[in-house]
Amino acid sequence: MSFFVDEQSRIIEMAWEDRTPFEAIEHQFRLQESEVIKFMRSHLTAKSFKLWRERVSGRSTKHVKLRSHNVTRGYCPSQYKHR
Repeated sequence: MSFFVDEQSRIIEMAWEDRTPFEAIEHQFRLQESEVIKFMRSHLTAKSFKLWRERVSGRSTKHVKLRSHNVTRGYCPSQYKHR
């Protein structure tokens, strides 16, 4: 799949966000988790990709089924606030 630059940026941003599950990326961009991994591998440097994989591997908030029912939003309360 090909994406516009702004869409590529948003996919990368969503993939890095702790509270944004892979299912949200799939819903918005039609990329399954394995495709997100391939996408990130091709759009990040090797070191950044390795850091990202270490960060998201086993992280329960990246999968809706593993999330606590207390997590009801895709961002932390201080995110998106004007300072």
